[in-house]
Amino acid sequence: MAAVALAEDTNDRAATGLDLYLTAAEGRETRRLHRATLRDMEHFAYIMGERVKGGVSDMSDLNVINQKLAEIRAAVAASTEMEQTALAELNAMSIAPLDDVRGLETLAISASAAQPLTVSRAEAEKERTIAQAQISRASQLPGISAQATIGENGGAGLTAGGPGLGLGTRAQLQSIEAAKEVAGRNVAQANEDANRTLRKLEGQVAAKGRQAAEARGMTQQAKANLDLFQEQYDAGRRQVMDVVGVYETFVARQEAETTLKFEALRLQVELARVQGVLADGDQI
Repeated sequence: MAAVALAEDTNDRAATGLDLYLTAAEGRETRRLHRATLRDMEHFAYIMGERVKGGVSDMSDLNVINQKLAEIRAAVAASTEMEQTALAELNAMSIAPLDDVRGLETLAISASAAQPLTVSRAEAEKERTIAQAQISRASQLPGISAQATIGENGGAGLTAGGPGLGLGTRAQLQSIEAAKEVAGRNVAQANEDANRTLRKLEGQVAAKGRQAAEARGMTQQAKANLDLFQEQYDAGRRQVMDVVGVYETFVARQEAETTLKFEALRLQVELARVQGVLADGDQI
């Protein structure tokens, strides 16, 4: 029980640290996307401003772009705060600052990597219950004790005795056996619950991976469409707001791809945590 509890605590701590690291990395990546969007949108605002000065475009279009700029700046600030907050928490857990640590790796963890910790806990509880039941059963069985005595006249004697079988002993023995059976059923239930959780997580990891791949394809399509609109705008066949609308679609696809990527990574961490493979037991 102590070993399982230590493994659970260490894996939970590792999972918390990894989640904070992923949150910081996601904040850093989304900030980069928002800053690139801000630069492009500022360029659109400049073009629109010049068109308004020349009387070619309406002021309302420029106001719309300025509103979008304000929203993007707020998104940049929010991403920065998300990264800084996550890093502050992560550094509080670490023995050394992790601000400069970079990189993302996929955890190649399957649902059969190891026995889930919940099952290990149930098995440990079963062993403990059986041991306690054996102790209780031994205390309920009849025993014999012998005591030697010497009388006042020098005679020796032997007195035999010990606890007998009380009226409730049979019921107590039956309850002890029932406790063993219940402990076995708890292990079976823990196995069933753990398998359901693992299959669910494995399915979610596969689904998020597929969705992320689809999002990458949609991002590429949106970029191709944006390039086409840009060419048409340069040729005078599109308005600035047409290009802005297509550009926003491209940005939305990029953000969706990033979100799905990090959701898949978090599910992989959770799958590893459930099985207790985030920490090497020999090094705990």
